[in-house]
Amino acid sequence: MAKRSFLSEGEKKPITSSNLRKLLGIFQFVLPYKKIFAGGLLALALSSATTLSFPFLAGKILDVATGKKDFFLTSVNQIALALLAVLVVQSAFSFIRVYTFSIVSERTLADLRQAIYKKIIWLPMTFFDNRRIGELLSRITSDVGTLQDTFTTTLAELMRQVLVLIIGTTVILILTPKLTLFMVLTFPVLVIGALVFGKFIRKLSKKTQDQLAGTNVIVEETMQSIAVVKSFTNEIFEAARYKKSLAEVVTTAIHAAKYRGLFISFTILALFGGIVGVIWYGGTLVQTGEITPGELVTFVFYTMFIGASIAGLGDIYSQVQRSIGASERMLEILDQPDENNSTYHSLKLKGAISYDQVEFAYPTRSDITVLKSISISIKPGEKVALVGPSGSGKSTIASLLMRFYPLSHGKILVDGNDITSYGLSAYRENIGIVPQEVILFGGTIRENIAYGNPLSTEEEIHAAATQANAMEFIESFPEKFETLVGDRGVKLSGGQRQRIAIARAILKNPSILILDEATSSLDAKSEQLVQSALEKLMENRTTIVIAHRLSTIRKADRILVIKDGQIAESGSHDELSALDNGIYRNLLMLQWENHEKVG
Repeated sequence: MAKRSFLSEGEKKPITSSNLRKLLGIFQFVLPYKKIFAGGLLALALSSATTLSFPFLAGKILDVATGKKDFFLTSVNQIALALLAVLVVQSAFSFIRVYTFSIVSERTLADLRQAIYKKIIWLPMTFFDNRRIGELLSRITSDVGTLQDTFTTTLAELMRQVLVLIIGTTVILILTPKLTLFMVLTFPVLVIGALVFGKFIRKLSKKTQDQLAGTNVIVEETMQSIAVVKSFTNEIFEAARYKKSLAEVVTTAIHAAKYRGLFISFTILALFGGIVGVIWYGGTLVQTGEITPGELVTFVFYTMFIGASIAGLGDIYSQVQRSIGASERMLEILDQPDENNSTYHSLKLKGAISYDQVEFAYPTRSDITVLKSISISIKPGEKVALVGPSGSGKSTIASLLMRFYPLSHGKILVDGNDITSYGLSAYRENIGIVPQEVILFGGTIRENIAYGNPLSTEEEIHAAATQANAMEFIESFPEKFETLVGDRGVKLSGGQRQRIAIARAILKNPSILILDEATSSLDAKSEQLVQSALEKLMENRTTIVIAHRLSTIRKADRILVIKDGQIAESGSHDELSALDNGIYRNLLMLQWENHEKVG
């Protein structure tokens, strides 16, 4: 099972200087749009300033109405028009703020998604051995989505709430210092309650998220193995397994909801209790003439604004914690070392291959040596077949030639040079592979064939399809080359997918060809068509054939029998067939007997 190293979805990270630096590391993607971002910040400041003038004018309108005229606007109508003007200006600045931050957010997140995707496809195979595909998809979708809220809403709200808190508190301290002090004394009750309830809510929320992640794993595994589920008729079992997992999520979520309900009830009681207290004390100050009715109204409005800001800061704090977690997960990918790929130079290899005392163990199973002292020399244009039991190391030999993994010991030479001395992309352009399980992209037949050479012409695509014996079935479709193959090529048969893969390899025109059990899962008719296409493809190319059906490798120049990671036998078909009690001969006889029984 793949090792899971990424942080859990939705995990909140503590806000420390180190974690904030990680979040700021993502903000480098905002820098190309810093002018637009600065415009949004200016609109935010002006919008907040106009909003804060509302409580002051609301108080003055009451004072003027009750006969106090110490303000330059001396009538209710004048102040009402001023309030209307403030609302219009505030609306305009709010629109500019939302629009500019959205522009920055969408462009920044597109750049971030592109950077993560580009990084992922350049990472080495060892990275993918340790990761679930669903986790990687989540980095581009869920985590970037979390940051979208940060760029558009959270950041703007943080600055707005801070401005409201600072300016509002300053105003009420100047206007009504006694009432402000009374209000401050009510804060500890709210803070203590928030800390007590918050501890339980955070713990249960994290437990809910972990359990929900477990249900997602069940869905992912079931969808990826749906054929296995159906073949074992385990639909009822999987539905019950998912239901049980969901029931645990629901139980925990309801338990957390109880604490959230209690917290909300406590907050409402404490908040409105505080407001009642403030109004009572303010009323006594109005009675004694220490403040005017308008100043009391101004104070109440500012208090509501400040209270909303404090509550908003709590939500922002929680969102920043999630954003830090998302940033950390994305930086974990962005900081991964790429495959060692030097500057691209065009390269055309002849195809001479030499394995020199190669030993290898997969990084995920370093205690198990898969290949032991493998030495092979293959001449340009030679056809070499690898046979042996499953797990003997045949496919690993091909993977190492593709430079999917670094060697544990020894070296591989191509045209006399260590393969690590070549630029990786230029080197791999000289190698074509036709695997047993062909995975096609969900586009058209033309697009899948052209994947071997995106610059190929229409004539070259048709020629490759013809050489791969694919034209017959392509022409039978109404849309012909524009036929959609479906997700992973599900709309095509196994033989048709194989011939598309062969056409793709023909377009690539590689010097070295790897055929990894390319006909093992086909019926007799499809195998004949695919084998014919493969023989055309192998002409004048160095070819390594990994075979299960020995009938397909009789014409190979040399056959290597791999057993327990070592070369046990080597020779032509005739030579190995003549070896008494030889491994190849026994495999050949076993397949012949099975064929006779089937016949």
